[in-house]
Amino acid sequence: MHWSFLLQTLSLFLCCVHSQISSSKRGLVYVPNDKHPHDDSIWVAESSDLTWYYNYDSTPSPVFDNSTKLQFVPMLWGTSTTFLDDVTSQIKNGANISYVLTFNEPDGGGSTGGSAIPADTAAETWQREVEPLKKLGVKLGAPAVTGAPSGFTWLQNFFTACNGNCSVDFIPVHWYGNFEGLASHVGQVRGTYKNMTMWITEYADNDVSLKESQSFYNSSSQFFDRIDYITHYSYFGSFRSSVSNVGPNAAMLTEKGDLTDIGSWYLGGTETGKTPHGAAGRSVVFAGSAMVVLFTCILSLL
Repeated sequence: MHWSFLLQTLSLFLCCVHSQISSSKRGLVYVPNDKHPHDDSIWVAESSDLTWYYNYDSTPSPVFDNSTKLQFVPMLWGTSTTFLDDVTSQIKNGANISYVLTFNEPDGGGSTGGSAIPADTAAETWQREVEPLKKLGVKLGAPAVTGAPSGFTWLQNFFTACNGNCSVDFIPVHWYGNFEGLASHVGQVRGTYKNMTMWITEYADNDVSLKESQSFYNSSSQFFDRIDYITHYSYFGSFRSSVSNVGPNAAMLTEKGDLTDIGSWYLGGTETGKTPHGAAGRSVVFAGSAMVVLFTCILSLL
């Protein structure tokens, strides 16, 4: 092995593990909570790093109506018959709608937030409610399937049912689990859909320790920022730790509504030292998974 290659690899490795605080790719997946309206303002603070958001709905959240920081991305969650009209109306009224998302985890069940829609029904709905937006210059996201093997099967069945009539521009990805699994899954999606960009619209390492959650967050965010075909990502954790369904340590807010270290990092800030309810351990700026990050960074250059 030539020394020049070793030096290039070392340089790449150091670049990968260097903590990057800000990123224009970051967005927000968020449903406002009437019980804690103060939490809404956290995501649109002047110092926030976020540039876009979605709320699993076709219309924007009123609490963000006056925000100039967050671009709204509508989602066709299920078999709506009004999605096209909703989005078209917003565009006619001057809204900047550049992208839409579709079908939240259609291969999953309702107990985990999935829309549980047969692929052929989704294809029919897409052609009626989503495809016409292409003529308005809107970029269309594929159905956001789960990270399970069933997701690949469902998505293939969807494209088969579309019979060439679904003009998808990008592939959304969901992942819950460790960083090694995430990197492998992203690679598999890329290998399957080589010519499409990718959005990571839900991701977290669920039900693990605080140290593991923080390590996962830092590894994954640096990974996403290094890969050019990943253009957008939104961490699943914009809620209080006391109501988190992915474990308290993955949450970006403590049970009192303060930003955790992960929450502050995600908004482009520094660690807060605020520990989510039920968690223990010390902050980790970057720990573990270094070899996986190195390997995936090298692959991104090939």
